[in-house]
Amino acid sequence: MKRTILAALGLATSFAVPAVAEEDIKVGLLLPFSGVYASLGNEIETGFNLGLQQFGSEAGVTFEIAREDTEVKPPVALGKAKKLILQDQVDVMVGIVSSGVLGAVRDMVHGAGVPLIVANAGNDEATGASCSPFITRMSFSNGQINRPMGTWMAEQGVKKVFTLAPDYAAGRQMIDAFTETFTAAGGEIVGQEFTPFQKTQDFGPYLAQAKASGADAVYVFYAGGEAISFVKQYDSFGLKADLPLYGSGFLTSPLYVNAQGEAAEGVITALHYAPTIDSEANAAFVAAFTEETGRAPSEFAVQGYDAARALIEATKTGANDRASLATALRQVSFEGPRGQLSIDPATNNIIQPVYVYETVSGEGGLTQKVLAQLPAEADATNGCEMAPVSN
Repeated sequence: MKRTILAALGLATSFAVPAVAEEDIKVGLLLPFSGVYASLGNEIETGFNLGLQQFGSEAGVTFEIAREDTEVKPPVALGKAKKLILQDQVDVMVGIVSSGVLGAVRDMVHGAGVPLIVANAGNDEATGASCSPFITRMSFSNGQINRPMGTWMAEQGVKKVFTLAPDYAAGRQMIDAFTETFTAAGGEIVGQEFTPFQKTQDFGPYLAQAKASGADAVYVFYAGGEAISFVKQYDSFGLKADLPLYGSGFLTSPLYVNAQGEAAEGVITALHYAPTIDSEANAAFVAAFTEETGRAPSEFAVQGYDAARALIEATKTGANDRASLATALRQVSFEGPRGQLSIDPATNNIIQPVYVYETVSGEGGLTQKVLAQLPAEADATNGCEMAPVSN
C-alpha cells in the first residue's frame, strides 16, 4: 500500500530522504489552532515539525501533513476527523488536545482502523475502559502525573493537604490520583473543592477555605488562563509563606509561567517534562527548539516532538499500512528529552518518568529547578481489554 501523509508549512522537502522508490505517509494533524487551546495546538505542531526535521531522515519515507483545526469543539473535531479519514485518506492521525475531543473521535478512529497518536489529551479512560489498539498515547494520563506526587509529598513530611481543581473530568481525575497515594502514605485531605471550570475568576473564597482548613500545604490542578489567575491570586493573598503551593506541572508550565511572574516562584509541581532535565537528549531538543522559536520548550512541545519520533520509529519497522503502523506504534521505545519512553501494550499508554520541580528565578527569568525524578510506572488497565489490531 502506498503510505501517504499531507505536508504543512513548506517543510515536506526537508522531511524527505533522497532514495529510490520512496513512499509517502499521509499524516492528519488534528489540533486546536483557534479557541482557548490554540497556543497548545501551535506548540504541539512546532514540536512535531521539529521532530520530523530532526529524525525524518531515518524513516526512508516522505511525510506530508494534512492540517485540521478542532476548534476545541467535539462535534467540529469529529467532522474534521471524518474528512481526514474518508476524504484525505490519511494513514495516521496525530494530535488531540482536549479529552472531550478525544472522546468524540474515539469510535470513529477505532471503527475506521486508523492509528491515532495522542499528543496531549490525558483522560484516563482513553487508555482504560475506552482503549483501542488504534489509539496510542505519547503524552500522559491524568492519573499518571499525580500519583507519584502524593507519595513524594508524604515522604517530605507534608501531613495535611487542601486540594483544589476545576470541576470537570481532568480536574477530578488528577485530584483523585493524588488523593489515593497521599492518603495511602499516611496523609490526610482536610478539605477539597472543585471550582466551576472556565467560569471562576475570583478564587478568594476557596483560598480562604484553604487557609482556615489547618492544612500544611495546598495541592491543585489548573492549566492555561486559570493557572495564571490562580497563582497570581494565591500570591496576592500572602499564602505562600505559611501554606506552600504544590500541584501538577501544568500549573507553572514553561509555556505561560512568565505571565505569572514572581508569583510562581517557590511553587513545586510534578510533570513528565521540564526543559531543565539534565540529559544529552534534552539538551539537544532544547537547543533546537530555542533556535527555532527563541524560547524554551514546554511539555506540549515535547509531546509533539516525541509523537513525531514515535511515528518515525514505527515506520522504521517496515510498517506499510494502517494496521501495521498501529501495531508498530504499540512497540515503540526510545530515549527522548523526557528520558526513557515506552508504550505499555496492555493499555497503549506511555510509560515515562515524572519530575518534581520548583519554579525559581534564573539569569534569563523564571526557570525550573528539578528536585527529584520519580520512577516510571505503567497505569493500571482500568477496564482496558486490548484487542489485537485487525485490518
